[in-house]
Amino acid sequence: MDGRATATLLPDTTANNAGERPKEPWKGELVKSIVYAGLDAIITSFSLISSISAGRLSSVDVLVLGFANLVADGISMGFGDYVSSNTERDVAVKERLVTEWEVTNRRKRQERALVDRYQDLGMNINDATTVVNIFSKYEDIMVDEKMVQDGVLSPDDGEKPWKKGLITFGAFLVFGSAPILAFIILIPFTHNDTHKFIGACVLSALALAALGAAKAKIAGQNYALSVSGTLFNGALAGFAAYMIGWVLRDVAGLED
Repeated sequence: MDGRATATLLPDTTANNAGERPKEPWKGELVKSIVYAGLDAIITSFSLISSISAGRLSSVDVLVLGFANLVADGISMGFGDYVSSNTERDVAVKERLVTEWEVTNRRKRQERALVDRYQDLGMNINDATTVVNIFSKYEDIMVDEKMVQDGVLSPDDGEKPWKKGLITFGAFLVFGSAPILAFIILIPFTHNDTHKFIGACVLSALALAALGAAKAKIAGQNYALSVSGTLFNGALAGFAAYMIGWVLRDVAGLED
């Protein structure tokens, strides 16, 4: 014997007691931007095509109006995402300056607020005070913790606003093109606009199903429910747009 103490390893029964480990969602703001911009693009583009088809306009009208609307909406979505992300970052910068001032000049009040917060979360007064006393020795950590408790992200967290805007614009163009592509792909096979519209429905459904599955992966949801919900959303929007186009066509006197 070398005199060193040896530890007896006990079997880890945590996994057996806790059951199956939940699936982790996809992480990353860019992935979310791609999925949600793509979903919006497909539904917007498909709804436009539905209304145009109900009005008995030609394939040329679909392509011209479809791509023009797609680019315009893509620019609007991308710029909106950039402005929103940039605004959130500016607010976080100002909030951090305010929190730093509060921690420097009103430290006791901030410490008391954190103690109360930890007590609300279930800590007893002694443990909450101990944790806050440790944090109070490090001003940057104290500021970070106070911002987290206030629900404000650090200015350095997240993707760059310009990157999110660019990704949103690109995703909108790529996925929003799916319903329109049928009117191009089917040109060598048919000149019937109804057949092309059916092709657009099929491509839209496939794209929506793919993004619905991606949305389930991001949120850790049930795949079947997510896909069916996404398809229902697209079908409902397309049906509403088709009926509006059909009604307005009759009102405008554009019957065949």
